[in-house]
Amino acid sequence: MMHDAIAVILGGGRGTRLYPLTKYRAKPAVPIAGAYRLIDIPISNCINSEITRIFILTQYNSMQLHRHINSAYHTNGFSQLSIEALPAQQTRECSDWFQGTADAVRHYVSFFSRFHARDVLILSGDHVYCMDYRPFIAQHRATHADITISAVGVQKSQASRYGLLKIDPASGRVTDFIEKPDQQRLGCVQNDADALTNYHGQKDKYIASMGVYLFRSDVLQHILMENPLSCDFGHDIIPNLIDRYRVHAYLFDKYWQDIGTVEAYYQANMKCLDDPMSILSCYDSSMPLFTRQRSLPPAHINNCEIRQSKICNGCLIEDAVIRRSIIGMRTVIGKNVRIEESILQGAHRYQGPEERRQDRASDIPPLGIGEHSVIKRAIIDKDARIGRNVHLINQNGDETVDQEKRGYLIINGIITVLENAIIPDNMII
Repeated sequence: MMHDAIAVILGGGRGTRLYPLTKYRAKPAVPIAGAYRLIDIPISNCINSEITRIFILTQYNSMQLHRHINSAYHTNGFSQLSIEALPAQQTRECSDWFQGTADAVRHYVSFFSRFHARDVLILSGDHVYCMDYRPFIAQHRATHADITISAVGVQKSQASRYGLLKIDPASGRVTDFIEKPDQQRLGCVQNDADALTNYHGQKDKYIASMGVYLFRSDVLQHILMENPLSCDFGHDIIPNLIDRYRVHAYLFDKYWQDIGTVEAYYQANMKCLDDPMSILSCYDSSMPLFTRQRSLPPAHINNCEIRQSKICNGCLIEDAVIRRSIIGMRTVIGKNVRIEESILQGAHRYQGPEERRQDRASDIPPLGIGEHSVIKRAIIDKDARIGRNVHLINQNGDETVDQEKRGYLIINGIITVLENAIIPDNMII
């Protein structure tokens, strides 16, 4: 059944609210849970759902994303799996860059039609969830829907952040859709919680779109061509389809998180530590999470106290205390370091002993974390150099601080050290 469906993953957004993690990379290329990148999640969901033709639309800061896709998912001519990155391009018909999610798909919709797919699955490249798309597609076809939107229940306090659906509980059809409504319009998309519970087991009054759409292929092409100025699915396309097409909802009852901000990113990583079996399928052989395979040695850990943490391959850690933290690949941690509730992205390379000695002689901290340092509730991006006796603890309890020129920002109380930043010895933040 899945061989007549194709998947299109949207990976071209600027990710401005996730800055500075998106300073040098596209949002789908941001690391997650230590060993993976966000793009691995929708790709793995597709592979596990037997969807073998996958396209990723890219645009902003796409070099790292393209390198990861090519390294992790390169297939030969004998494989049924086809994963292809499609960058924004200028054509005779369109000389502009992608203007939004719908516009990105419009640029390639004629190309997608060559594959004669029955349905087109449109996914975001920056969400954290584990989903088998086969029941989703099965419901879409069983109800003869033109469009089906995968959705989750959300609390009222969070509802205005999402596109909200009002659903007829008996049929599952969407009767109204409002993208990010203000408080006055929330009542227009409030569902009857009792009715939804009886029919679908959903207890929340507010149902949010996951940004996961399933279109009949011919319907998608017609919609995009008849609305050439409509750029975004949530803002422009979906609200105008409710009365003209059969739009259904598929209610998803597991963990899902939109990684739109630094705080959301931090909390999703912490949840991977709190409940690793239910957030992502890293440890489930029936729904594995795929990524690039690296030839790295095992982590070397000597005389450490480590609790509720993930330690990735290639790490060198000695005489450290690590609690509820993620330590990325090739991280070097000096003696008597304490790390709590933090995310260390690791490094792209190792430094040899001579290079590290030369750095110290020049008063430049080597890659990694220097001796006697303390890191609490922080994100340390790739290839950062943290000196000796550094305290990254947000000692003033600041909510927001912009010290990008010094190599760090504080966002929602979370210290974020930039990629390639140098934090000198004895610095206290």
